Amino acid sequence: MFSYDDYREILRLIKSTGLAADYGEAINRDAFIIMRHDVEYSVDRAYALSKVEEAEDFHSTYFFQWTNNSYNILSRKNRDIITDMHERGQNIGLHFALNGMTDMNLIRERIRQEMDMLSDMLGFEIRWFSIHRPSPSVLAENIKLPGILNAYQDEFFTFNPNVTPDTPLKVKYMSDANHIWRYGYPDAANIGGYRKIQILVHPFAWTAHGYDNEENYRTLIDEKYTEMLDSIDHECKDFAAVRSKFEMVPSELRRLAGQNR
Repeated sequence: MFSYDDYREILRLIKSTGLAADYGEAINRDAFIIMRHDVEYSVDRAYALSKVEEAEDFHSTYFFQWTNNSYNILSRKNRDIITDMHERGQNIGLHFALNGMTDMNLIRERIRQEMDMLSDMLGFEIRWFSIHRPSPSVLAENIKLPGILNAYQDEFFTFNPNVTPDTPLKVKYMSDANHIWRYGYPDAANIGGYRKIQILVHPFAWTAHGYDNEENYRTLIDEKYTEMLDSIDHECKDFAAVRSKFEMVPSELRRLAGQNR
């Protein structure tokens, strides 16, 4: 359910409706399907998923964080990746982390600051944002800023604190959070059953193999381990002489530990 082949089927289903739209297009339509990606742990996996979309002649919106401990959005490598995604037609936005903030005026101010900084650093305008793990109070606030679109504003998202699978919604929302489609899977019934739809897909969860949740985290950690080795090797000329001692990735180390018990 989380392989690239599965994802291609979702894309083809969306394309068959003729309703695929980005936020700028959707706000003026009475029917749309928005595909959105919040990038939580891996810019590389976001890039890989964008290539799957490109092969299907499909474009969506990728939201990146400033304050994510798992990746540096302004590293040369990641900035080049995000710029390439933008130039290939993907939409880039800010994934805003509240980081404990509850003051709505401060939240609005910080969103603007981060969007302005991201625009300056990437060299193109950032006009859209999503909120990382939004609280009910933030969703209820329905934040709208001049010239900026919020993925959770009421044109794109219906807030109901007591939503159930049977609750009628102006906008149908589906998300793959934690490898679970809690609000419905984007199959033919759900795609065809609503006039307005927003789908949230987290790129780190999707791979060519389509791992289950536990194995997916294992492979993600292995990738990050290798990325750290590459970073040290690039920065420290003496590391190459000892790198081979660290080449075994964490999943291999865990398997060996289990064999030696």
